[in-house]
Amino acid sequence: MATPVRTFPVALWTPTLAPWPGGNTTAAADTKCVFNEEFKFILLPVSYSIVFVVGLALNSWALWMFISRMRPWNATTTYMINLAVSDTLYVLSLPTLVYYYADRNNWPFGTWLCKIVRFLFYANLYSSILFLTCISIHRYVGICHPIRSLKWVKTKHARIICVGAWLVVTICLIPNLIFVTTSSKGNSTLCHDTTKPEEFDHYVHYSSSVMALLFGVPFLVIVLCYCLMAKRLCKSSFSSPSSRMPSYKQRSIKMIIIVLSVFAICFVPFHITRTIYYTSRYFQANCLTLNIINFTYKITRPLASINSCLDPILYFMVGDKYRGRLRRGPAHRLRPVPTCELALVSPPSTDNVMGGSHVASDTQGTGTARS
Repeated sequence: MATPVRTFPVALWTPTLAPWPGGNTTAAADTKCVFNEEFKFILLPVSYSIVFVVGLALNSWALWMFISRMRPWNATTTYMINLAVSDTLYVLSLPTLVYYYADRNNWPFGTWLCKIVRFLFYANLYSSILFLTCISIHRYVGICHPIRSLKWVKTKHARIICVGAWLVVTICLIPNLIFVTTSSKGNSTLCHDTTKPEEFDHYVHYSSSVMALLFGVPFLVIVLCYCLMAKRLCKSSFSSPSSRMPSYKQRSIKMIIIVLSVFAICFVPFHITRTIYYTSRYFQANCLTLNIINFTYKITRPLASINSCLDPILYFMVGDKYRGRLRRGPAHRLRPVPTCELALVSPPSTDNVMGGSHVASDTQGTGTARS
């Protein structure tokens, strides 16, 4: 006699009923599990609209600052402009999702645009993680290995690393373009975030591998770098106490706080709840548990998008010269900018050598000293 199989929604974002992914069909009566997802038709359009407006404004302003007023770029600025490009591409895709969820899961834009929009979400997610990791490693080398950094940390190396990061993210997410698809339900067209039910078990394995490679490894690297940086900064502060902490150390501490905050708010909750959600679906948890986990996972999805709004704070809070030029406005646009002033989060001596400028003394109070 066949065993009844529980059923629940195929798509992550729709409460429609469908068989368990990968499950066997039977002639017996199925036990139905309906997700209560009315909250997402308000939460997601509102949150995505806010992220679109705020994220587009902040990242457009950041790109304008980097391109028109902060040349030539050093290594750190190279990572940051790539981060801003990633965020801008993602927020430009959000109006389609706002329409989709406001129209209660009706996707009128075609299958390929559905694939591209879902691709851009994960591309932004993981490229942001990789570029924040690059910035963190860059700062770690400058703080803990200042002499070696003169040889290792150069703008041309940063450009090569950025190209490599984009290639890694693109290659890892190509299967996602294949998995993601659309389907019809009544008069509506669904844009699935995962895949069709018979492929869900394969999608879980693929998604877990990508998460381990593009989130797990970079997160461990960032934590390790910041622990070593904190140890070095505390040690140097105790060995040579002074009335005022140098500005480059202040920028280092600010960067540690901001990057860890971005991970704590955006990346960690999303990956934890998504892992729990996928696991619960894969092992066929009971309906009440699935509803609770589904609700928790859905509210972390907008949090993952907020990183597009939080990344520009990194440029403003950590970069003294970026903040100063932002406040001065267009009147000072034509004034040449010394390369040494562009070190947003890098040790002064390192970026001065990389940029080709040398400052004799710390006359402006920015922590720049003779190498």
